[in-house]
Amino acid sequence: MSNAPLPPPADEELISSGMQRGAGPAAWWRRAWVWLTVLCILGGTAYFVLARPEGGKPGAAQQSGGKPGMNAMNRSQQVVAAAAKAGDINLYLNGLGTVVALNTVTVRTHVDGELSAVMFREGQMVRQGDLLAQIDPRPYQVQLAQAEGTMARDQALLKNAEADLERYRTLFEQDSIAKQQLDTQASLVRQYEGALKADQAQIDSAKLQLTYSRITAPISGRLGLRQVDVGNIVHTGDTNGIVVITQLQPVTVVFTLPEDNISAVMKKLHDSQKLTVDAYDRAGKTKLGSGTLLTVDNQIDPTTGTIKLKAQFANDDFSLFPNQFVNARMLLDVMREIILIPNAAVQRGTQGTFVYVVKDDNSVTVRTVKVGPTEGETAAIESGLSAGEIVVVDGTDKLREGAKVEIGERNAAVPADGGMPKHGKRRRDGDAPPPASSS
Repeated sequence: MSNAPLPPPADEELISSGMQRGAGPAAWWRRAWVWLTVLCILGGTAYFVLARPEGGKPGAAQQSGGKPGMNAMNRSQQVVAAAAKAGDINLYLNGLGTVVALNTVTVRTHVDGELSAVMFREGQMVRQGDLLAQIDPRPYQVQLAQAEGTMARDQALLKNAEADLERYRTLFEQDSIAKQQLDTQASLVRQYEGALKADQAQIDSAKLQLTYSRITAPISGRLGLRQVDVGNIVHTGDTNGIVVITQLQPVTVVFTLPEDNISAVMKKLHDSQKLTVDAYDRAGKTKLGSGTLLTVDNQIDPTTGTIKLKAQFANDDFSLFPNQFVNARMLLDVMREIILIPNAAVQRGTQGTFVYVVKDDNSVTVRTVKVGPTEGETAAIESGLSAGEIVVVDGTDKLREGAKVEIGERNAAVPADGGMPKHGKRRRDGDAPPPASSS
């Protein structure tokens, strides 16, 4: 027997021997999938454990000691804040109004005739008594001459009748004539005296017509467009007249207010207080003038629930024009030494109105406040807040009780006149302060 080693078995023999031991192809594939699954799980775990978000820093869960939910609560939020301040706030009543001229006159002729001359320019400012136009005066000069001639004749007849009356009296005293003849002569004298009065009236009428041929301005104001040209025959019944004069200085504004405000306004008027009224343009941004309240209408419009008020303006710069639409703003009262904060700081929820107050540790607390009147971007706080406390103006949407904040504009206090920085805008160092809101 030979002692040489046997050759290694072929692959087919190994597979067949394995199959004989009970390890078939199905079992082999199952073991392969198990190892593949284990490797995937280990790789995913290593990725989440060893990953370094935010530029290589540890994950949010590691920063908070393995409590991912605490990271958002402890992270400081960037906000804009302002300091509450004690100051004055104006109480305004706003209404829609229309500019109305104090006097508007359509200049018409008092006599018929040809328009011989026009002495004005369209749009010219005129004073009362200025000559505007001339009607042909010749027909009225002829009438005056006729009346004067008639009067001269009647004066001569009167003198002759008076002389005859004196002679008849002498003859009557001498019993030379009858009493009837004397009385007839006396009646004739009185008749001529009446004729002279009628003649004088005719003369005055002719002079008046001659005066009316000169058309003068009945009021001071601004002329409109010319309605008739030179050479036309004008009549007293013409509808359009010659020109329209509108008084612009002073001028009035008629505006409306809700009926709920009437009691407060009437109280001021009964106390003889002058209420200031400002007129703004249609957009409500440009101030056109300032005046005082004249009067209040005597009844409320039941269809709208409003009442009309009239204010007078000097209108020195002619910024107010008749029939112009304006926004009227009347100063009713001034609240003194009240807490003022930006209107954007006031929040509203189920518990009412509240603000976020920043404490010394840069955390916020919810404070319920009672809001008073507002003016522009400024709100008056009647209770719940003290002067000097810091309130959050911008960035309140993600705040909760006790949240940490980082103030971007801590010194943005309320200006002395109640103006506020624009909501959400920050001011860098060196920038000009924001303009105060108009009051």
